[in-house]
Amino acid sequence: MDYSILISPALGILVGLLMGLTGAGGGILSVPLLVFALHLSVAEAAPVALSAIALAAGVGALLGLKNKILRYKAAGFMAIFGLMLSPVGLWLAQRAPNGPLLILFSLTLFYSSTNLYRQASREILGITDSASKPPPCLLDPSIGKLAWNIPCARALMFSGGVAGFLSGLLGVGGGFVIVPALKRYTDLPVQSIVATSLGVLAVISAGGAVFSAASGNLNLLLAAPFSLGALGGLLIGAAFGKKISGSRLQQIFSLLTFAVAISLMAKGIKSYY
Repeated sequence: MDYSILISPALGILVGLLMGLTGAGGGILSVPLLVFALHLSVAEAAPVALSAIALAAGVGALLGLKNKILRYKAAGFMAIFGLMLSPVGLWLAQRAPNGPLLILFSLTLFYSSTNLYRQASREILGITDSASKPPPCLLDPSIGKLAWNIPCARALMFSGGVAGFLSGLLGVGGGFVIVPALKRYTDLPVQSIVATSLGVLAVISAGGAVFSAASGNLNLLLAAPFSLGALGGLLIGAAFGKKISGSRLQQIFSLLTFAVAISLMAKGIKSYY
């Protein structure tokens, strides 16, 4: 009996819970869970993870659009460049050895976890960043939209492209790139940043999943139950997340991510021996 059909939705529920409790960044653990539990390579796990992220982020983006907090023009602009580079990452992932991809993924997790822990600690201590100059993308309060200019477009274009490339290469969605970028380059409120990030992730991840399916690299028997499980877990996690301290949860999640990064690094190094 192929137990992966049963394990896949259970893993999806776990990923969805993490996304619901901690935000879109919880999807970054999709690939490591698939690698360890189902013994997939990074190239095999990435399209499955992208399918789940696309579905869950799509639902979150639609809710953000309904509540009028999603900056759809900024999300669409970033997604365009993400979609351009996502196939490049997917193409490279299918041709790169699994060992280097595991090590690269672990480095990505190290960066994401330490950055998240530092940010959560600052929020708990009440430390705020003192910006030396205003960001390039400023919200026009009179119309409730971003005022576009060349520095703003350049910053969003670069961020979207990097997120798209890493999304295709590692199946990470790109939320750990997009959220900090929107915080740095815009003055949007946090809720709007999260909703806009989900919009970008939904488009980039969906594009990556479609490209993988068209090239025959997406295992639908794993992707479908994993994605549905993630959606169910997301809804459950979001309901419980409202009752738990967000910053403390982010700290716990960052420590878990750091531990997974160590395991992936060890697995990647072991592949050389």
